[in-house]
Amino acid sequence: MRVVVVGGGIGGLALGAGLRRRGYEVAVFDRDTDVAHTGGYHITLDERAQSALRELVEPHLVRRLLASASALRHRDRDAFWDRRGLLLGFGPELGGGAGVDVDRITLRTLLAEAVGDDLHLGRTVSGVERGGADRGGVDQGGLDRGGAGRGGDGAPRVLFADAAPVTADLVVGADGTHSLVARHLAGGPVNSPAGIVGVSGRTARGDLSAGERRRLGLRSGLATGPRGSALYVGFLDPVGNAALDAPELRMSRTTGPTYIWGAMVAEAAAACLRGLRGAELRDALPGLFRERGWAGHTLEVIARADPDSVAAYRFHAASTRAGDLAPWPAGRITALGDAVHATPPTAGMGAGAAIRDAAALLRHLGDAGEGGTALVEAVGRFEAGMRRRGSEVLTLGMRTVRLILAADSPVDAAAEVGGLR
Repeated sequence: MRVVVVGGGIGGLALGAGLRRRGYEVAVFDRDTDVAHTGGYHITLDERAQSALRELVEPHLVRRLLASASALRHRDRDAFWDRRGLLLGFGPELGGGAGVDVDRITLRTLLAEAVGDDLHLGRTVSGVERGGADRGGVDQGGLDRGGAGRGGDGAPRVLFADAAPVTADLVVGADGTHSLVARHLAGGPVNSPAGIVGVSGRTARGDLSAGERRRLGLRSGLATGPRGSALYVGFLDPVGNAALDAPELRMSRTTGPTYIWGAMVAEAAAACLRGLRGAELRDALPGLFRERGWAGHTLEVIARADPDSVAAYRFHAASTRAGDLAPWPAGRITALGDAVHATPPTAGMGAGAAIRDAAALLRHLGDAGEGGTALVEAVGRFEAGMRRRGSEVLTLGMRTVRLILAADSPVDAAAEVGGLR
């Protein structure tokens, strides 16, 4: 079976690694020219995500990941603050779990290594089409699917902006929130803006004043404020809090105690940030928060961030209803991860859900390969499970988004989000 994966983010690379490990003929295409050119928050992998990853990659890669990850059990329990820096309370104890935080670049680099020569960078996909009797009409990229001479075996094809098409037994869209593949399958958009603009960045703990180091501590936390404003500060220390003490295997991008933060503001108020990047964006953001009553010292983590790490992005979200996800009949083109269940980062589960999607698809393909089910039936079973997974993480992520936008009491918001104690 030949499988083509469109998109080389976390979900696409995880699937490509699993397919390669199981002996499938696989090709993963991504428009990026370097897997290290990626931004966003650090990634949290819970026990379910790690279990799925173990199905997809060799054990030595899992060990390298853990040696490069920060264990949640070594971290103080999460804190919740108001906009003035007043401590509202703490989340549950973290000592009993196996969850880890890892740099997105670190995880993507490891997965790309597992995919090896089957990863093709610098390749821009312009469309997908069904073969044989399934063809017809125009896809969302304006590409005619009804032309003659394209074969009648029903095999789907992937089209490129500057290269010949590629035919496969199965095409999987792992091309993220703005997925061309999912849009083609659904006949239109599969998610919409969530009403929040996020700005993320990285700040070394040592660059903060002594007072802010004491206040933030060796923990992650969330502060909420009025008029749709919030600030998440994640503590990451893959060296001091390594999930696996194996320095010889370590390859983490973060080499010292670091706060990886995400500022959130209602989209209607974020017009002043449009078009800004790097230092300009970092310097403009505190003023927007001060207008909403935030104390100056709570914004120090933003003001002292590495300017090259600061980037803005729009939160998108799919429907929280499982029945609305992947709204197409099963076939030889499918999708996974944010391409189907685009999830705001407020749940901290989006990447983990994509990895779980990849492992589930691999299991169902194994059933089809052994003759237990037909390929399309296997895809249908995979999509049914993915709808449930997607609904779960979307429900959690959107709960936080709605609380931020509603500008509820900080105490109520913290209690709802993290189990304030």
